[in-house]
Amino acid sequence: MGLVLLSPPIITLFLLLSILSSIIVDAGVPIPTTLDGPFKPVTIPLDKSFRGNAVDLPDTDPLVQRYVEGFQPEQISLSLSTSHNSVWISWITGEFQIGDNIEPLDPETVGSIVQYGRFGRSINRQAVGYSLVYSQLYPFEGLQNYTSGIIHHVRLTGLRANTLYQYQCGDPSLSAMSDVHYFRTMPVSGPKSYPSRIAVVGDLGLTYNTTSTVNHMTSNHPDLILLVGDASYANMYLTNGTGSDCYSCSFSNTPIHETYQPRWDYWGRYMQPLISSVPIMVIEGNHEIESQAKNKTFVAYSSRFAFPSEESGSSSTFYYSFNAGGIHFIMLGAYISYDKSGDQYKWLEKDLASLDREVTPWLVATWHAPWYSTYKAHYREAECMRVEMEELLYKYGVDIVFNGHVHAYERSNRVYNYTLDPCGPVYITVGDGGNREKMAITHADEPGNCPEPSTTPDSFMGGFCAFNFISGPAAGKFCWDQQPDYSAFRESSFGHGILEVKNETHALWIWHRNQDYYGNTGDEIYIVRQPDKCPVKPEGVPCAN
Repeated sequence: MGLVLLSPPIITLFLLLSILSSIIVDAGVPIPTTLDGPFKPVTIPLDKSFRGNAVDLPDTDPLVQRYVEGFQPEQISLSLSTSHNSVWISWITGEFQIGDNIEPLDPETVGSIVQYGRFGRSINRQAVGYSLVYSQLYPFEGLQNYTSGIIHHVRLTGLRANTLYQYQCGDPSLSAMSDVHYFRTMPVSGPKSYPSRIAVVGDLGLTYNTTSTVNHMTSNHPDLILLVGDASYANMYLTNGTGSDCYSCSFSNTPIHETYQPRWDYWGRYMQPLISSVPIMVIEGNHEIESQAKNKTFVAYSSRFAFPSEESGSSSTFYYSFNAGGIHFIMLGAYISYDKSGDQYKWLEKDLASLDREVTPWLVATWHAPWYSTYKAHYREAECMRVEMEELLYKYGVDIVFNGHVHAYERSNRVYNYTLDPCGPVYITVGDGGNREKMAITHADEPGNCPEPSTTPDSFMGGFCAFNFISGPAAGKFCWDQQPDYSAFRESSFGHGILEVKNETHALWIWHRNQDYYGNTGDEIYIVRQPDKCPVKPEGVPCAN
């Protein structure tokens, strides 16, 4: 399914509705800005009547079925390279195999070709990429192994900015080409040039909640999607297809944490109508670890998505950067070394030092596990990463940080090192995409909910850095005894967010709850940059109030 093209009368109607909606907003209560803050902490009471439908779509659902034949492409997706003139097209041909006796397909038997051209003209250009097959193998009797179809990644180059293109992918020599799909390139990088809407979502999964989130997100017509970790939740299943809302609770005696890899294929099929036309940029989450034989991890994640790693100077799929108009995005890995002596940190230093904020005024960072979350779930779990990297991000003036992992919504005041700071980033947790593990509800600052410090470190990365606070209102304690002053707004609901950067200083952030009507907002604020007050500094010294 490609992009739906609207007739001129319908386009005119949409424009009129857009103008009317802006008038209505202007006539109502003005949208607050971060300059009005810091805000007193707000907690929206839990709506016990709405818990959503956190039940996975079954493999019999029409939305996850394989409808192509032979080597025709499926699971088509689009992702960005580092700048407007290049994109990646990805897809899968051939069927996966799961069982005891599997024989991987030969990637050399099918070409990786994209034919494309500007919309309204002929499809007269062609690009050739590469292909691969990955396997998920278990060295234990009774567990079923998996091998994927052939995964193709093709990079298109030499594209015009903010231009609609049409494309087909596949292998024309086998008469195995996709239908025609469409995408629009990002605007050129500059201080007055931005994509209209960027959707931000985390911990998506493939439940009936997920379908609500994606339908709602699609209705907001994003130009770009950021998925801040945890996509398919294939690791909530045994290899025989038996699933659970709590893997460790239900399958505590398994010799290895199994996964049911077909859930990745279901997820790719479900998402294709959206992400074959709207680029999606993904960073790894803990549900992508997926351990297998020979201590391999993250194989499905690293194989199924295309990343602009090489283009952005990274040697890893776990961290990379790219531009979308006047925004520079840094995608960081919370499940790979983030130590100051490690490759990721050195890459980050180099990437940040190379930025020209006159060209890309906005600097947005994402990774999976949040540093500033007040929920009991995963409380201070990523503290070691914060200790290593926070000063560097502050020094270079990161404006907004997006995280997932905690299945709820939270927005911070501007903060640095747990202290309110007008030059610190705004941290936004959007791990509320709708997965089967359900919502996070309890807060660490509520009586009896503060976790034992020894239980908080991330089990994959190890290390312990979360000690009692040494100053401030929580001095001598591991948790605050009230909602911390850096937490501006929190609510346990499923949803997604939309970022609309208006100019070099103002960006509108809107959080949409699944249970609301499409025109409603759960949280809304203008995030305002102050480059005069908070210049990028050669040293990480606090800025003046």
